[in-house]
Amino acid sequence: MHKKVVIIGAGGHAKVIADIIQKSGDIVYGFLDDNLEKGTIILNNENLKVIGDFNSRFTLPITKPDLELEFVIAIGDNYKRKEIAETKIPNIKYYTAIHPSAIIGSDTEIAEGSVVMANSIINPSTKIGKHCIINTGAIIEHDNNIENYVHISPNATLCGTVKVGECTHIGAGAIIKNNTNITDNCIIGAGATVVNDINEKGTYVGVPVKKLK
Repeated sequence: MHKKVVIIGAGGHAKVIADIIQKSGDIVYGFLDDNLEKGTIILNNENLKVIGDFNSRFTLPITKPDLELEFVIAIGDNYKRKEIAETKIPNIKYYTAIHPSAIIGSDTEIAEGSVVMANSIINPSTKIGKHCIINTGAIIEHDNNIENYVHISPNATLCGTVKVGECTHIGAGAIIKNNTNITDNCIIGAGATVVNDINEKGTYVGVPVKKLK
């Protein structure tokens, strides 16, 4: 049975998630967005439209229970994604979007609402938390622990037994050495290399990384 999915957000990130949903054999029911008028077409070739604002997620599960809608938050900002996900809504169910080309190892857990994009690799015994983004071509090696609301950007590489704290953003092409811990609420810059634990929140750039003041 095909799942019917409502996408919260209607930007470029949402288009990519819509593509994953369709390639997985499921149905995009529509988009919710606060900045676009209802009826705005997001994907011309599919005639996929905005069907309401963010607040519509409170009423859709009630007004259309027969459709058994699922939702996915298509917003790149980790903190905004957390804010939306942690707003209590009765009967809401979150969809986990995994591109068919992604490679998922055995003994791997991917929690609700997370998105795994094309050509990404998640190797065995890794745990991915709720509402994470594993972006295009990212490599997450064995025994990683990725906490809730993390974004692993395109082509980033996390070696074995890495832990990434809640709401941390790993930039495009960054490399995280094996057996490394990164605390919550960090930004690791694009192309950066992390070779030691990061225990203080902040923004880190360079090879190896240094914290920006």
